[in-house]
Amino acid sequence: MSDTDWAGWQQSWDRQQEWYMPDREERFRVMLDMVEALVGPKPRVLDLACGTGSITDRLLKRFPDAVSTGVDLDPALLAIARGTFEGDGRVTFVTADLKDPAWTASLPYDTYDAVLTATALHWLHSGPLTALYGQVAGLVREGGVFMNADHMIDTATPRINAAERAQRHARMDREKAAGVADWAEWWALAAKDPALAEPTARRFEIYGDHADGDMPSAGWHADTLRAAGFGEARPVWCSPSDTLLLAVK
Repeated sequence: MSDTDWAGWQQSWDRQQEWYMPDREERFRVMLDMVEALVGPKPRVLDLACGTGSITDRLLKRFPDAVSTGVDLDPALLAIARGTFEGDGRVTFVTADLKDPAWTASLPYDTYDAVLTATALHWLHSGPLTALYGQVAGLVREGGVFMNADHMIDTATPRINAAERAQRHARMDREKAAGVADWAEWWALAAKDPALAEPTARRFEIYGDHADGDMPSAGWHADTLRAAGFGEARPVWCSPSDTLLLAVK
């Protein structure tokens, strides 16, 4: 596995994700802006549902004195994350199921300055997500932050939603015709890599093909986080389909 091009896999994951979210880097920039504004440039961060470590990568490039704990259940994405950050003492990765009530026991720290996540928690239904937000509130120190950048759909605006979706899918169709790899094609490539074939097979045993969770509105997320114990919560960035929601303990 030492000969595997982990940086190449990391980059190909980013390109695949950017096909769905061309403004992905902008949400990361705003996320780190708010980390710096509220907890400073040397944060202890929990990268929640970290995947390949996309947030951790950008965190450490911007804040070299930060430390990060990445937690996920996906064995293939964690393999890429561990390979990418091998030897970096600032980073720890933990395998844990966020739906397991005891998942926090696996973490190396009791509290964090910031808990960050992006495009991951829509895999959860609102019940388990509410429970998870309660656990996150217990991990964030007083004055610390939680941020979630994800699909947050306002069902009160169906015409706006339909127009946005049609335009987004038209763009995606054009880019797909030009050769961009989608989710299924990326995973098919991973399954052929000797270092990723076995963990890719295991991840599909765990998750299936894709999410069946919920995408409640930004207002629902803010209300649920305040009920969990955060003092303030509101969007700090949004696109027509996605929101970066910030909560302060």
